[in-house]
Amino acid sequence: MSEWVTVATRAELPAGGMLAVKFGRYELALYDVGGEVLATDNLCTHAQAYLTDGTLAGGVVECPLHGGRFEVKTGKGLGPPIPCDLKTYRARVHDGEIQLSLPEVFS
Repeated sequence: MSEWVTVATRAELPAGGMLAVKFGRYELALYDVGGEVLATDNLCTHAQAYLTDGTLAGGVVECPLHGGRFEVKTGKGLGPPIPCDLKTYRARVHDGEIQLSLPEVFS
């Protein structure tokens, strides 16, 4: 079961930037890619570094530790040293708030 939950305001996420948020057990990364809000887990699947400490360019986030890269829209890892893809979450903006559909939040 998934429910929409508010994790940040739209104003907190800079244009073309990233924002780290924590909600319950979730460590999340929010991205503004061309005005679209996207969301993934914030921890790199390779070395457990926060992706929001890295760089975002053209819809690709690069981990600050070893240069692992992910497409933020799909979570797809773009080669070594990435062992697996990144978990993504459905996102929407509602009344100026960024909301995510997070499984198990209410179950």
